[in-house]
Amino acid sequence: MSAQSIIGGKEMFDPKFVGRQYGPMTYEVGREKAMEYARAIKSNDPHYLDEAFAKTTKYGGLIVPPTFAVVYSGLLCGPFFLDPELKIDFAMLVHGEQAFEFYEVVRPGDTITSSGVISKVDNKEKLDVVSFEILSKNQKGVEVCKATYSFAIRKRG
Repeated sequence: MSAQSIIGGKEMFDPKFVGRQYGPMTYEVGREKAMEYARAIKSNDPHYLDEAFAKTTKYGGLIVPPTFAVVYSGLLCGPFFLDPELKIDFAMLVHGEQAFEFYEVVRPGDTITSSGVISKVDNKEKLDVVSFEILSKNQKGVEVCKATYSFAIRKRG
C-alpha cells in the first residue's frame, strides 16, 4: 500500500500515516563540534566558546547554541524521507518551515536521544503539507527540545 492515494487525478500524501514513528536515534554532543557550530553561525557568545567564562555562569560550564537542535533532531529526517512506504517524490518536495521549543540547555558531553512522529498531513489542492515532530531528551531523560519540521510536497499534473 502506497502512502499516496489518487484523488481527482492527483496523488496525495495519505493521512493514514499520521502517528507513524521514527527513532529513537542517539547523538553525542561533542565539545569541538558544538564550538564549530557556534562559529559557523557567527556567534561569539562566551557561553558557547569560553570555558573560563562559562564556568562563572549559572550553567557552570559550556552550553551549546539552542539552534544546534537542528543537528541532533534533523538526523531523524533521513529515515522519514527514505521510508519506502511513503514514496516521497523528492523532485516535488520543498522545505516549508521549522520551529523549535527549548526546554533545557544542552551541554557538550550530553547524549541526546530523539524520536519523531508524523504529526499532521494537510492535503491541499496543489500540494500536501506534512508535519514531522521530533522530541529530544538528554541522558537523564529530561526533554531538551521539540522540533517541528513542515514539508510541502507539490502535486504533479
